[in-house]
Formats: sequence, C-alpha cells, structure tokens
Amino acid sequence: MLHAIVLDDEPLALEVVRSMTEKVNFVDVRAYFTNAFEAMDYLKTNDIDLIFLDIKMPDITGIDFFRSLSSPPMVVFTTAYSEHAVESFELDAIDYLLKPFSLVRFLKACNKAYEAVGRRLRQADDFIFIKSGYEQIRIQLSEILYAEAAGNYTQFVLENKKIASRLTL
Repeated sequence: MLHAIVLDDEPLALEVVRSMTEKVNFVDVRAYFTNAFEAMDYLKTNDIDLIFLDIKMPDITGIDFFRSLSSPPMVVFTTAYSEHAVESFELDAIDYLLKPFSLVRFLKACNKAYEAVGRRLRQADDFIFIKSGYEQIRIQLSEILYAEAAGNYTQFVLENKKIASRLTL
C-alpha cells in the first residue's frame, strides 16, 4: 500500500485526483491540500510514500516545494504545463501527468510508484549467509564494504566488524 498526499491549489483538480485514487486499491491518500505550507507541516510528522504535486501554485511552485523537502518521498507531478517536464525528471519524478489526464494514464503513474517501492523492498532483502567457524552469519549485502582474499580464507569487511570464512575468492 502506498501512502500518499495530494497538493494542488485548485479544489476541482483535488476532486479529480480523489475520484481516481478511490479506484486504485493500492494507493491510500492520507490528506489533500490546497496550501503548500500546510502540506509541508503534514510531511514533517507523517510518513508518506508519494506526493501528487501540482507545479503552478500561488505561493511556491511545486518544483520549489519538492526541492525544499529534506527527505522527499516519490513524486508524480500533475500540471497543465508541459515546459517543466525535463526539470521534473531531473528531480527523479516517478511521472509527469499533463492535465487533463485520463484514469488510464493516472493508473500508469501509480503503477510506476508501486513498482519503485517494490524494487526498494527487494533491495533491502538482499542478503547472504557466510559460514564462519561453526555458525552461519546472515549479512545484508549493503553492509559489506569489501571482501579480501587471505590464502584459503576470505575476510568480509563490514562497517563495524570483520568476518573470516574458509572460502576462496
């Protein structure tokens, strides 16, 4: 399940996204905002996976809003202006929806976000077991800094420890 918020200064646009997200069973929109600063306050205290974000807003642009976040979630820009597409993808946007967009196009953006979360979870589950002495030690691949050969042994160097195993490289 993706936890999302929607930020758009146009109430009608919020309603369009609301009606579409109600049809997508893996997206749970936690809040809708017409004010960027209220959305910013919400993000400080709530974990969100995805923002549906308008670009042209009165006080701050969606691009500037997104850049201001210290650890931003994934973003799908929803806008009537095509000229910001390149910049949005430089910010690693999941997608860029031009208003008015169809349910099919919206669903495609949601699926991209869902797949991106799945890739992150699979990467977090990547691990190996290393035999050291009589025990099998489970190590996350991301924890291994490097491995070095030492005769018939291999030493796995992690951030906080070293593990020797009778393996050759």
